[in-house]
Amino acid sequence: MSGTEKSRREQSAPLKPSGPADAAKRIVRDIADPAPQGVHPALIPGIGVEQTGRDFRTDRVVFGAAIVVTIAFIVWGVAAGDNLAGTASSVLSWVIEYVGVFFTVIATVVLAFMLYIGFSRFGRIRLGRDDEEPEFSVFSWISMLFAAGMGIGLVFWGAAEPLTFFESPPPNTAEAGTVEAMHTALTQVLYHWGPQAWSFYALVGGAIAYGAYRRGRTPLISSIFAPLLGERRTTGPVGRTIDVFAIIVTLFGTAASLGLGALQIGHGVELISGIGEVGNGLLIGVIAVLTAAFIASAVSGVSRGIRALSNINAVVALLLAFFVFFVGPTMLIINIIPSVAAQFLTDFTTMAARSGSQGPEVQAFLSGWTIFYWAWWISWSPFVGMFIAKISRGRTLRQFVSVVVVVPSVISFIWFAIFGTTAIDQQMNGAGLEVSPPESVLFGVLGNLPLAGVTTVILAVLVAIFFVTGADSASLVMGTLSQRGNPEPTRWVTIVWGALVGVIAAILLVSGEEGSGLTALQNVTIIAALPFAVIMALMMVAFMKDLHRDPLILRDEYAERAVRHSVRTGLEEYGDDFALVPAPYDHSSDDLAWVEPVVDEEFTELYAKTEAMPIVSGESEPDLGGSAAPGGDRLPEDERDEERDDEERRAGV
Repeated sequence: MSGTEKSRREQSAPLKPSGPADAAKRIVRDIADPAPQGVHPALIPGIGVEQTGRDFRTDRVVFGAAIVVTIAFIVWGVAAGDNLAGTASSVLSWVIEYVGVFFTVIATVVLAFMLYIGFSRFGRIRLGRDDEEPEFSVFSWISMLFAAGMGIGLVFWGAAEPLTFFESPPPNTAEAGTVEAMHTALTQVLYHWGPQAWSFYALVGGAIAYGAYRRGRTPLISSIFAPLLGERRTTGPVGRTIDVFAIIVTLFGTAASLGLGALQIGHGVELISGIGEVGNGLLIGVIAVLTAAFIASAVSGVSRGIRALSNINAVVALLLAFFVFFVGPTMLIINIIPSVAAQFLTDFTTMAARSGSQGPEVQAFLSGWTIFYWAWWISWSPFVGMFIAKISRGRTLRQFVSVVVVVPSVISFIWFAIFGTTAIDQQMNGAGLEVSPPESVLFGVLGNLPLAGVTTVILAVLVAIFFVTGADSASLVMGTLSQRGNPEPTRWVTIVWGALVGVIAAILLVSGEEGSGLTALQNVTIIAALPFAVIMALMMVAFMKDLHRDPLILRDEYAERAVRHSVRTGLEEYGDDFALVPAPYDHSSDDLAWVEPVVDEEFTELYAKTEAMPIVSGESEPDLGGSAAPGGDRLPEDERDEERDDEERRAGV
């Protein structure tokens, strides 16, 4: 042991923490002379899950339990489809009536929480190591998260929902069929499909990505709660229950989406071929083809199949949107976009404050639309959030929130403005469009525009690709949940879940009375959103606790207090002629308000086991100008070394 090390050890030996003052001394001692067996949490640059050597074998408990629940649901749907539909409808009505306000509150709270996370001091935190670069380009990133998040829903409801609100506006708003009703309709649609919807996905995705790529946890829903439950408990019964629940919700939600997509493609086939109403045989055939396509895409991985399909899908969607924009009511669309955006900002609090106490009409509207949407987005958040986490590695939280919450909301708004305004304009000019069934509305709009035969085919293909890009992502996520967070699940697990999605959609689409099986599946998915809404509330607490202990935040806290104290002391003792250099210092003789001691032993122990990873260095921090000399000039390296030696001599080291 060198003389310097011996002196430090002797100086720090009496400092046995027994209170706040001693704890502060321990922090200073650990930074000045860290113990060889550990690393201070503030010096850890981040740990990726692949660097921890975790075991990603199939979790038989999670996989088996999810399979059993799935099979039981399928048997119920086949043996007593009408009973399943009736039970699901009754439970859904109770959920909406008695706890519907909770969905409205949680939607607003999650949005505010994510905006705070993204645009506060936490926004500088990277979802990965301090020096990690994003894996995907911005275009591919946006294309994949948009396709997985709600791409097929935009095609299904792009013209139908604005037209529905135009003919039946929300209670106490506008008169049906007027220009004001058109503005109100698009404003309400933006409220349902805008920032609040995407904030649900951002919360789950951000929390999983942070834990997996910065703190070395497995990318599971249960791992988010490690700050509250502890790392070990998240792998126990509670954590496994959460992961089974996430698989079931993802499976049912994806199957419901496949059913809706099959109905819309089937209607497109009717128009293209002129064969009249299609039967269940064709719908099952469509489901089989789509299932095979998304399984093939899923087993090829994110970097190949999913990214390629998402980019193709984005280009096709843009071309279709541009076509409708230029051949439709172009000037009306241009004029309505800024006015609806302004009305959305003005009416946001009014829409958020809408409740059943305002009358039966308002209650019915909330039950049928707004609360339904909040529950649907929550039920989809495990799947979409996990996939967004997978493709967002290397982004800062500010980039993450800006893109995931804001960009898709803007794209959704423009999409609805183009197709919704076109549908409403045609209706005002006597087109006679029918809003039921909703899958036929967009085909009807395109039928009234030039090149109807071509655009109808393009729309059917677009629906198919949108579904494939969402379902292949869901298959990967279910595989990850089944294999203890494996970022690249084995093919057979992915194929099993993909096949089950197709089987559930096919069986329930043709079981019971007309459409009752698919409706029951949608209702069950939404019912499952209630317990997951509670989980999301706790998720915010766990995520915030994690961020407060992030190394970057700790370094900022140390830097702020240390620099403030040092500058004050330097001015008092040396005037303008002083420099800031690191040196051991005993804070027991002054009243410096130091940071609270941080106990994160699991994090530091995990980091200590990952060899070939340096602690954070000055190169990974923002350049703050280096050592300051009088007049603001930087000192040459040899002069800084001399200054450091002088400081050590003065400190008696």
